Amino acid sequence: MADIFIPTLHTFAMKNPFTGSCGMLRFKIVPNVQMLTPKEVDFENSSITAEYWHGIFCYEKSEIEGKETFPMTEEGRLDMKAWLEAQV
Repeated sequence: MADIFIPTLHTFAMKNPFTGSCGMLRFKIVPNVQMLTPKEVDFENSSITAEYWHGIFCYEKSEIEGKETFPMTEEGRLDMKAWLEAQV
């Protein structure tokens, strides 16, 4: 089974997208961050959306094969990791 690296929740809480690959699998992860205050993330209402495709081309030139949204929790992050690893 492939072991895909997924950044910590802090990376996503700072509104940073992430792209990665494993073999021919390519993926893009984009956070949807909701704020409680100007400095405090509302993790309960925030989410992370992952999309994947296979091939050698970039996101813009590829056909997206799957898309899933996960809660912005450690459990959601691990579920997303497992979901992506199942696509390898």
